[in-house]
Amino acid sequence: MFASRKFTSTVPAIWKATSSKQSARPMTSRPENDWLAAARAAMEIEAESIRAAAARLDGELIRAVELILAHPGKVIVTGIGKSGHIARKIVATLCSTGTAAVFLHPAEAVHGDLGIYTPGDPTVLLSNRGSSVELQALVPLLRQFRSPLIGILGNLASPLAAQMDVLLDASVEREADPHNLAPTASAVTALALGHALAIALMCARNFTPEEFGRFHPGGQLGRNLRLTVAAAMHTGDEVAWVAPETALKDVIIAMTRRPMGGACVVAADGTLAGFLTDGDLRRALTNHDDIRTLRAADAMTATPVTVGPEANLGQALELMERRRSQISVLPVVDGDGRALGLLRIHDIYLGTR
Repeated sequence: MFASRKFTSTVPAIWKATSSKQSARPMTSRPENDWLAAARAAMEIEAESIRAAAARLDGELIRAVELILAHPGKVIVTGIGKSGHIARKIVATLCSTGTAAVFLHPAEAVHGDLGIYTPGDPTVLLSNRGSSVELQALVPLLRQFRSPLIGILGNLASPLAAQMDVLLDASVEREADPHNLAPTASAVTALALGHALAIALMCARNFTPEEFGRFHPGGQLGRNLRLTVAAAMHTGDEVAWVAPETALKDVIIAMTRRPMGGACVVAADGTLAGFLTDGDLRRALTNHDDIRTLRAADAMTATPVTVGPEANLGQALELMERRRSQISVLPVVDGDGRALGLLRIHDIYLGTR
């Protein structure tokens, strides 16, 4: 764990009863509001620990980025215990953002796993106290592979810190639990520094969403980046197509037969003249006692939000959701404004049809 540090921040009142001279009551015996207070206090302590670490970032982070960029190979990340779990997550983030990385268990390293090294592979070492016997024993072995050492350490005065080429300060004032024991604030701070390094590398490499999609083809995130609107949109007879002069009653019939949540209002030259949604129809019925004289042009949105067929599903989703009033269906138009079809939010989450 981290070396003992004097805690200068205000300890939450709910924890003041816990001291070396007074045993704390079991958490389960406390009223529910105390549980919530403890949970909030823990999150606030962790958030403050990350804020403090961010404020301490300096040229050491830049040196770490330059060191990794200068090597064409992979990055090794290692740690033991809770630091090992954090190291694995940092590896996953590095890999998905353009930096090849692998996890090395420090105990297994001396039993053959050092074979993952090629000369010059940088190593990121994570430790709370900086006194891990396994990591200290690993350092001279890594030097044989000419591995530059980057430490994410919670104790800058530790034996391990003295052997690092680059050092990122992961120290915290205290852990987030009432007894200042569980690796909570220290764990999220080390993880945040690992993420900061990965994002800095991502920026340095000019890593693009398209590249991210290639590394992450699975799941909703991968589909949103990999698939285009053209792959998921509805066209042809699936869509309700109407003209500006179409009677509103006929629009309702067309939308009922093709329940996609909208109708494309198309001009004679094939361009999109407007878009009618279920909401537009409801507003027309609310505002007019007699709709027999109404036409599509009277109720449609003349300048709807549209999307192109070449956009990816993630971009289409942003058009739907990044607005004050969210929408669930988009008309699809080409570069000349010609109506091609429509895309529903359901299609985004279902992927290709």
